[in-house]
Parts: sequence; C-alpha cells; structure tokens
Amino acid sequence: MTATILVVDDEPDLEALVLQKFRRQIRDGAMTFVFAHDGIEALASIEQHPHVDMVVSDINMPRMDGLSLLQKLQEAEDKTSTIIVSAYGDMSNIRTAMNRGAFDFLTKPIDFGDLEMTIDKTIRHVEMMREARRRQAEAERAHASLSRYFSPQIASRLAAIGDSDGMEVHWRDVAVIFTDITGFTSLVETAAAEVLGALLNEYVGGMTDVVFAHEGTVAKIIGDAIQILFNAPGEQPDYARRAIACAHDLDIWAQAFRERWKAKGVNFGATRIGVHAGPALVGNFGGSRFFDYTAYGDTINTAARLEAANKFLGTRICVSAVVADAAADFRGRPVGDLMLRGRSEPLRAYEPLPEAVFAESATSQYSDAFAKLEAGDATAMPAFAALVGLHADDALAGFHLKRLLNGAKGVRMQLE
Repeated sequence: MTATILVVDDEPDLEALVLQKFRRQIRDGAMTFVFAHDGIEALASIEQHPHVDMVVSDINMPRMDGLSLLQKLQEAEDKTSTIIVSAYGDMSNIRTAMNRGAFDFLTKPIDFGDLEMTIDKTIRHVEMMREARRRQAEAERAHASLSRYFSPQIASRLAAIGDSDGMEVHWRDVAVIFTDITGFTSLVETAAAEVLGALLNEYVGGMTDVVFAHEGTVAKIIGDAIQILFNAPGEQPDYARRAIACAHDLDIWAQAFRERWKAKGVNFGATRIGVHAGPALVGNFGGSRFFDYTAYGDTINTAARLEAANKFLGTRICVSAVVADAAADFRGRPVGDLMLRGRSEPLRAYEPLPEAVFAESATSQYSDAFAKLEAGDATAMPAFAALVGLHADDALAGFHLKRLLNGAKGVRMQLE
C-alpha cells in the first residue's frame, strides 16, 4: 500500500524539507505527499485526491485555520485521520484539536524523527480501520446473501462466523417442509403478468416471513413451490416441533392470503403442505460462483410426496409419523399407511390439527372410526358415514368412506 499524505502548512520551506526527509519512502513507493497552504486549499486538494489517507495540518494559517479544517474533515462521511501541529505549549489548541477528533498532535518546531514515527503510527491505524471496513462490507454482503435463505437471527450468526461454517455439504438430520399451490399452472396461463407478479411476490414474501418467524431455512423456491429446512444449518433440538408449528402457521397465512385475493376476483388455489424428517445431504451446492444452500435425499423426496398426497386425501397438511413422534405433544389424527411413489415400505401419515380442532368431539369420533377401520371392524363404514353426515366438510373422513365403499378394508393406500 502507498500511503497518500496531505501536508497543510503556509511555511514555504516545509515542502522541500518533507520531501527530503521522506525521500527513501517516496522512492520505495511507500508514501506519496500532497501539499496545501491553508484549509481551503486542503479541501480542494482532497476533492482532487479522494484517496488521501491522512492529513498533517498546522493550526495557524490564513483563510481557514487547522482547527476549522479538522472540523470539516470530521464532518465528512469518510473521516480522514489528522495529525495537528501546534506551537509548543499551546495546550488549549491541542485540547480543542483532540476534542474535535484529531488522531495525534505534534509541536513546533517539528522534530522530523517524531514526525516520521507519528506518520508510521497513523498509517498503521489507517490500515487497521480500512481492514475493519473491508470486513464489515464483506459481512454485510454475506448477510444480504444469507438473508435470502435464513431468518435474520441465523443470517447474522452465519455472517459473523464466516460462511464456511456449516455451509459445506454433509449428512444431517433435518425436518423438511414442502409446499405447493393447487391449480397454479392454470392460473399462470390465465392471469395477467402484472397480477401474477404481484400475487406471487406477496405470496412468497409472506410465506418466507412465516418460515423466518420459526427460524427455518428457505432451501428452494421454484415457482410456487417452497422447500423449507429445520435443524440446518444450525442445531435446533426441537426441529420436529418447529416444523409442525411452522406448517400450521403457513396454512393459516396461505388461507388468509387466498381469501384476500378471492375478494379481488382472483381464484388462488389452496396451499398443500408435506412434512417429513430424517437424514439428508445438506450444504452449499452452488460451487465457488453461486451460493445455493439446499438439501437432497430420500427425506426430501418423501416430504414432496406427502405434499402431493394431500390432493388425494382432501387435506392441506400431511406429516409423517417420524415427525409426529419426534414432536412434543403432537396434536393430530392418523391418515393411514401411505405407499408413496419411490418407496418400498408404507409410511404412516397424520394430519396435524390446531389445538381447538383437536379438542372437538369430531376428532375423537374420527379416531374411533379409524381404529375400527384399522382393526377390520365392519362398523367402520357406518362410523365414517355418520361422521361425514354430521361434518360434511371433513374431506379425510369422506376419503375413508369412499375407500370402504369401493371395497378397501385396511388403512394402507397406494398413492401416485
């Protein structure tokens, strides 16, 4: 680094003395000097040389003295480190200079050995401050990038410790949420571009806010589909509980969003949500040029299949038994054993319910009917029929009743 030093003094001989004293540093490219004869000329010189690293200024000068110049320099956004030169014993001016932000001071007549040491010290300070600003800028850029994926709390933590921590690809136990919108392809084909843009931006922004409120990680947004991770990149021992709570809040927000746009004449589909947990390959898959923090593996695929299963079941949220068992005080009702595409073994699934709904009598009625279905009890059909008769909006009970009418006796379902 070549340090550029602005010397401000009205003494005619000082320029030659400085150039003589620092000729070696100038020759080696360590320092370069710019000179001005008063504060006004110094400010003009800084306009022409914005890369000035430090200022050495006398106090007593015509037009604008050194203290006034110092005040102007400290008012600037990028404050320049300044050494003030004053007459020996002028403690009043020295105190004023230090109170106005001078980095250091020298007394006249100038001791050039002292000047050299003071300049060296100031250059080290300037380099340290420049490095601190560089690190802060890097942290801000990292935070801006990480904020696309992570909640503000996690993004700040990762930006502070460096983006290599937890970003490398590795196997990790995670909870995964997949969301998708019914009928979105048809909406894309019929809605005006400006309407679709506003619609999707509001939807993704709102859903992301819900995820971040639960400190989840947005791993992917592909059109209307969102992939969400918990327990990555940081440790979240209660990640299963967080995932289910987040799924509930996503459902509430998406339903309210749907109603708002319906009032505007836009038929926005329901959001389907699938939740599963297990090992996944997690990390930055973007290489050195693109940051793409995401996850791959059977756990991810299963969450996506559970999301799609809602279409057949008539539900909006479908979670695996793995998540339900891991979450404390899970509230929900069994769906059945699903044979999902790509899996060789059935997966027990549940529909999570809000506390108030779980406490309703209809939930216990459903549980009784499901127990009869699971046991092969012939009274399962009338039990589901009664439930559907009393609660016509219970799509899951209607789904089981339809299966029984079609001759299915157990709870295992083949879903594509």
